Amino acid sequence: MILPIYQVDAFAPAVFKGNPAAVIPLSEWIDDSLMQRIAMENNLSETVFFVPTGGAGNYHIRWFTPDYEIDLCGHATLASAYIIKTILEPEVSKINFTTQKAGLLQATAKDGVFTLNFPSRMPQPCEVPAGLLESVGVNSAVEVLRSRDYFIVLENEAAVRSVTPDYNKMTRLDTTGVIVTAKGDSADAVSRCFYPGAGVPEDPVTGSAHCNVVPYWAGKLGKTELHCQQLSARGGDLQCRLEGDRVYMSGTCVLFMKGEVYV
Repeated sequence: MILPIYQVDAFAPAVFKGNPAAVIPLSEWIDDSLMQRIAMENNLSETVFFVPTGGAGNYHIRWFTPDYEIDLCGHATLASAYIIKTILEPEVSKINFTTQKAGLLQATAKDGVFTLNFPSRMPQPCEVPAGLLESVGVNSAVEVLRSRDYFIVLENEAAVRSVTPDYNKMTRLDTTGVIVTAKGDSADAVSRCFYPGAGVPEDPVTGSAHCNVVPYWAGKLGKTELHCQQLSARGGDLQCRLEGDRVYMSGTCVLFMKGEVYV
């Protein structure tokens, strides 16, 4: 079996920035175990697969980390929309993605900028589990909340930048990952995101995390349009908007590589 593969840097103005994703369009689903092995071989934070579901711009989408299938991924969805719009279906104006657990997702493109329409996931108060703060190398936090991931609010941007995670401790937690965030100095909000239990120590730019970041900081700052930055080594900028129970995230993509997978 020969499958096309594209590697796309998402939420990136140029190659080597943002978050790389492997994108594999399928005509029909292949075995789950094979998709997982391909994702493990790619060894990127996400390998995304999608199949057409009938009608222009309609697809079902699934995302795999090197270790397991995940419920929602923003940057790989942005990368998929980029491949569909620029290579597979240039004529479409809106792309609809159905999912197993995240409902309907949408993507639009205008002047090279792609915008995702994702569900808002406001983090909620929770008990602070033993080892959580130690796992990110801090002694205290302004607030600790939880959605899919633990959500740790720190005092300022400098504190987020100086986080020193202990990945061994983090893998013992009962969530997919840990988001660390604060009000930004120049951006409205900054964050860093860690998913060592999924084979991704620090994710460069995490769209799904901004389903938490945007509603939280929209409430704190009293505004619905936010410029968010992810402070990883590769870095990422997201222009975001909260509209009811939906989060809109915009960014650009760059094609780094295309090829074929032989399995």
